[in-house]
Amino acid sequence: MPFIRTTTNKPVTKETADTCKTVCGQLIPLIRGKSEEWLMVQVTGDQNLYFQGNNAPCAMVEVQVFGKITNSDADNMTDALTRAFSKTLDIPADRIYVRYEEVSHWGWNGSNF
Repeated sequence: MPFIRTTTNKPVTKETADTCKTVCGQLIPLIRGKSEEWLMVQVTGDQNLYFQGNNAPCAMVEVQVFGKITNSDADNMTDALTRAFSKTLDIPADRIYVRYEEVSHWGWNGSNF
């Protein structure tokens, strides 16, 4: 039940959002036990987002997972997401943050896992 939310201050076309979705689907198995089958992705562009005191292109990528994530999996995912989104969104890698959240309660279809 992973959820990946990407927010950027750059405009994002439908085509670019679709590419981000595809990238997330390809990379989510880097987190053990996670697959695209349960992945939800949100890509939001053209936001008022500032980093290091300015609004040069930047992005915040939030990865929420049900259960635990190992440091190794997070390291691998951060590297892969940063490289892929830097290319896809045309944002320097040093202006992309990736944040992880482990979630212990996750509901779906009227009940919780």
